Amino acid sequence: MSTPHIDADGGAFAELVLLPGDPLRARHVATTMLTRPVEVTNVRNMLGYTGEWKGARVSVMGTGIGVPSAMLYATELVRDYGVRRLVRVGTCGAIVDGVGLGDLVLVMGAATDSSVNRLRFGGYDLAATASWELLSRVARVARAAGASSGVRVGNVFTSDYFYHPDAGLLGLLRRFGILALDMESAGLYGVAAEQGAQALSVLTVSDHLNDGAHMSAEQRETGVDAMIRLVLDSLLP
Repeated sequence: MSTPHIDADGGAFAELVLLPGDPLRARHVATTMLTRPVEVTNVRNMLGYTGEWKGARVSVMGTGIGVPSAMLYATELVRDYGVRRLVRVGTCGAIVDGVGLGDLVLVMGAATDSSVNRLRFGGYDLAATASWELLSRVARVARAAGASSGVRVGNVFTSDYFYHPDAGLLGLLRRFGILALDMESAGLYGVAAEQGAQALSVLTVSDHLNDGAHMSAEQRETGVDAMIRLVLDSLLP
């Protein structure tokens, strides 16, 4: 079987799919963390793999950047391939003081400037929230591992803009306690709500938007890899 954007056999994907934005990150996860990884799709170079983590079957697939791209792949994975749990594993820009480079943000809810959830929800505002089951399991494992000081649970702002035209946006978000900015979480949560699936975003803070601090390429890879191992240990088997 295939969809317009995924060319994989039926049953090619596991029930749990990790969703980094970068397809090369998907390949990195598959080839360095999973056992017996198999490439199951590569349409438009958006790479997807299925392998095993400690004997449990799991898939990983890139989504590209932004709400429309992430929604497209999430929708087809759930609707056409029977995926039930979608976990975004990406990076974000911190907004508030006290959230530092390398910290993890477990996204409880996602505000947004995108109109996609309002359109899907009949013109009303959808509460774009995580699956409590997934969120609580990752938080619990992080706490047990002694990593809770670097893990924050809260809300992010999902933007359609990388370079936002509203100069006052960050001040507004800080006032409402928004922890960080990303470009996918609200769309992913909307798809999961509409399709009856579970979703969670787990983000590594790679940049701080207050002072312009950012992780090096090496720090980013190490931090994201640690985050992905935490997610896998939390949600599998």
